[in-house]
Amino acid sequence: MTVTQPGQSHSLPQGREHVVCTEDEIPPGEHRVFPIGRHGVGVYNVNGVFYAIANYCPHEGGPLCTGRVHGRSVVADHAPGGAGVVRDGEFIYCPWHQWGFELATGTTAVKPEWSIRTYPVKVLDQKVIVTA
Repeated sequence: MTVTQPGQSHSLPQGREHVVCTEDEIPPGEHRVFPIGRHGVGVYNVNGVFYAIANYCPHEGGPLCTGRVHGRSVVADHAPGGAGVVRDGEFIYCPWHQWGFELATGTTAVKPEWSIRTYPVKVLDQKVIVTA
C-alpha cells in the first residue's frame, strides 16, 4: 500500500492500494486529483460516499476531473423552462465537450461503450484508500 504525500509530483504505480488522504480532507461535494497512473485519479465525496475515476475523457482525452460536478437534467414540467436536475453532484461533465458521466459507474448516456474507468474506494480508520 502506498501513501500519497502532499505536493507529490511524480506518478504513483498502478494496480495497488493507495492511501490518498483522510476522509475529512475531501468534504462532501468536493474532490481532489491524485497522481496515480498516467492521467491521475479524481476522488469525489458525494454526500459521504467516495468515488474514484480516471482523469481522462474517452471522447478526446480531456482532463475530466477539471469539469463541473452536477446532477442530471430531466424534463420537469413544474420547473422554470421545463427542465430540472436530479441526483445533484453525482455526475461529472467534461470541460471540453460537456459529456456527462456518472461518478458511481462511469457510464455515459452519450455513447455507453465509451464509459470512463472507475476504481474501488474504501475508507478504513478515516483513511481514503483507492485501488488503482
